Amino acid sequence: MAGDALRHGAAQARDTRGTRSGAALLSVASNSVLILLKVVAGTITGSVALLTEALHSAIDLIASVVAFFSLRKADEPADENHPFGHDKVEDLAAAIEGVLILVGSGVIVFEAIRRLAIGGHVEQAGIGLGVLALSITVNMVVSARLMGRARAAGGSPALEADAAHLRTDAATSAGVFVGLALVAITDAQWLDPVVALVVALAIVVSGVRIVTRSSRALVDEALPEVEMEAIRSTVKGFGDRGVAGFHALRARRAGPRRLVDLHVQFRAGTTLEDAHAIAHELQDAIRAEVGGADVLIHLEPEDRVRPGTEVRPAPSAG
Repeated sequence: MAGDALRHGAAQARDTRGTRSGAALLSVASNSVLILLKVVAGTITGSVALLTEALHSAIDLIASVVAFFSLRKADEPADENHPFGHDKVEDLAAAIEGVLILVGSGVIVFEAIRRLAIGGHVEQAGIGLGVLALSITVNMVVSARLMGRARAAGGSPALEADAAHLRTDAATSAGVFVGLALVAITDAQWLDPVVALVVALAIVVSGVRIVTRSSRALVDEALPEVEMEAIRSTVKGFGDRGVAGFHALRARRAGPRRLVDLHVQFRAGTTLEDAHAIAHELQDAIRAEVGGADVLIHLEPEDRVRPGTEVRPAPSAG
């Protein structure tokens, strides 16, 4: 039975890895096609806003490639040099993607200001509008698929960051679409670089969010309070199973994994065998509450309980 469970778990892990890598590869393919279309349309129309969208998609392509390879690396099993696994490669990849977004936004701002200063003229706006409509549709579909794969994997910073890029790209494409349509209707050429500046601002906001989130994981920030409270409540629920108290609760995230460790005290008279069995049940209960966490429990006797950490047994039915 244990062997069957291990084989099932290994097969499930392989399916998850394949699903995540496949989703990242889909993002690479879609971005490659959109870049080509936007560059061609931007060259034909002369729209700086459309060319900045092509640059935005190019940044997304780099981010997708980074996500693809980071997922493959993160899925490698723990080894002698990395006993805790490679999950944080995903967080590092997300940070790199965020920095790329910020660099790209700087290039966009420079080009938009230059176009405002020297002027420009948009022609054949219909081609650009068609490409933008296609870009919005493709990015929203692929983004939804990436988020679905990330949720199925229990959370994936790299896929979530990639999906965020695509959603931002879709939103900025919509803004450029409106701006290009207004230029075609009103012939107000200044609208084109102004829209490009607005796009750059939206990209900066997205980049800052991604860098901030990934940085928190890289420096081992604690899990959100709602998850920490779920862990505490789960431990307290074992008060009638011999658990007298707990302390030194620590929890963090590495890629899609949550890592939890704590010291648990057992009531006097509890045998080591019983405490060990109860600790395993507690591990399973915590995993069920916080998305399959990797839980490490250190067993201690009741006389080590500290003030304010005791766990009271559940009241009897009688």
